[in-house]
Amino acid sequence: MTASSSPLPDAKVGALAALPPEGIAGLRACWRDDLLAGFLVALVALPLSLGIAMASGFPPIAGIVTAIVGGLLATFFGGAHLTIKGPAAGLIVIVLGAVSELGGGVVGYRRALATIVVAGVLQLALARMRAGVLGDTFPSSVIHGMMAAVGVIIVSKQSYQVLGVPAPQGGPMALLAHLPASVLRLNPQVAVIGLLCLAVLVLLPRLTWRWSKQLPPSLAAIAIGIGLGFFFDLRHPHHYMIGGHDFAAGPGSLLPLDARLWSSLAFPDWSAITSGVSIKYVVMFALVGSIESLLSAKAVDGLDPWQRRASLDRDLFAVGIGNIVAATLGGLPMISEIVRSSANVRAGAKTKWANFFHGLLLLTMVSTAPWLLRTIPTAALAAVLVFTGVRLASPSEFSKTWRIGPEQAVIFMVTMVATLATDLLVGVILGILCKFALHLMGGMPIRNSFAPSIRLERVNRSLTLHIGHAAVFSNYLTIQRVLSRLRVAQTVRVDFSQAHIVDHTVLEGLERLSKDWEKTGRSLSIVGLEGHKRTSAHPYSMARRSVVREPSTASTPAD
Repeated sequence: MTASSSPLPDAKVGALAALPPEGIAGLRACWRDDLLAGFLVALVALPLSLGIAMASGFPPIAGIVTAIVGGLLATFFGGAHLTIKGPAAGLIVIVLGAVSELGGGVVGYRRALATIVVAGVLQLALARMRAGVLGDTFPSSVIHGMMAAVGVIIVSKQSYQVLGVPAPQGGPMALLAHLPASVLRLNPQVAVIGLLCLAVLVLLPRLTWRWSKQLPPSLAAIAIGIGLGFFFDLRHPHHYMIGGHDFAAGPGSLLPLDARLWSSLAFPDWSAITSGVSIKYVVMFALVGSIESLLSAKAVDGLDPWQRRASLDRDLFAVGIGNIVAATLGGLPMISEIVRSSANVRAGAKTKWANFFHGLLLLTMVSTAPWLLRTIPTAALAAVLVFTGVRLASPSEFSKTWRIGPEQAVIFMVTMVATLATDLLVGVILGILCKFALHLMGGMPIRNSFAPSIRLERVNRSLTLHIGHAAVFSNYLTIQRVLSRLRVAQTVRVDFSQAHIVDHTVLEGLERLSKDWEKTGRSLSIVGLEGHKRTSAHPYSMARRSVVREPSTASTPAD
């Protein structure tokens, strides 16, 4: 990785000069683009929010509440330009677990709300402690393994809804094992809706017609599901015969919304907030939600046409505020969500007002046409979730991790299997411990796990940072902090010739930092890896060497 210290190319300078204004000026200048983007994102968010809430054991409208709060409130606190705030499929497993372990039903739902409120307060504290840097240091292989496990769990549970049959008891692997037998017991009318909606989600993005690129697949699937629901007359209970078998269908196959749309929502129940189970879920909501949100915000920065960088601390603060308010009103936990944010960028959004318009339009939709929501078949929503789960658990996610390095694939698999066998928190902890173990086996001294050996060498306005022993995810914050203090230096080299091991997280983080420096005319480059052996051909693959020259100084002068 090398970053030039020459001025930015003319095209880049022109793009940066045309940055959209922020605040009220941004609203005046960009409201048409942001309103259109917000409308398209609202169409994507509507079925996803309903489906995520349904799969989480919350009232379906709870997902809409979170999306509305994420748009109307979190917009004014956030530090990200184009992210969309709302409920996420990645938290389904945690929410469902909280509802189940805290009493189930309405009791479990209300107690889960209390844990989300406390988690929101904890996120505010993390933001004030500038914990946004966690997004730079958390191992991506652990996150991808966790999300793959979440995808498997979603598919294992929602596939039965697609087929219109009750799910048996058991964990995700047991549910998947029983799935083939359940196909023989499917409810034909419900299964036709679910499977056709799933086909739309798979095939629509592959079509080459221009209109197919503009139509959100989830919206198209829900629209077809509503049409089939009317065709099969699901609004009225009825029986029908196929092949000598009697099947029942009716309103039970439609989205269970009360005639008074908001009446199913509840307020938090604080009676069990000091219990061990509640504390566990507070930690899980705060940890997993924060990491997933920060990573999403960083990913959207890469999609931003103007390459603006989000203030991760401010974005975490906005998520914390959103969680407190949304859960107080009966909503799901909130994050900066990558799927809707990507749709926002593709739709041409320019400022954070697109997120505001997305929340405002959702509120308008559900307030003016609540009857339409009650015509949505649950099989159609389950199809949207199954499709989402398959994308999270796609074999391509494993292959991407494998290309970075075999050791990353090991961490991925350990996290995924541990999550499926236990729960998310245990899976994440074991994934991190696995990464530590691999680093120790690769020669990382225990004393350098969190404190790298750093020596500064200054020549005029150029500076070399000599890193000794180990540069890994757990001590990258120190390296990053030292670099952030070198504002005077125009040219900085990070020399790893004396490091025994340099991991993927550090190399990827320095590459991202190099691009940020380049925009200001500064140069950050990596040297000293020529004598290291890489674990793959990937530019960010782990680098190791068997013989290391001891650094002359083992201190970390930061100034």
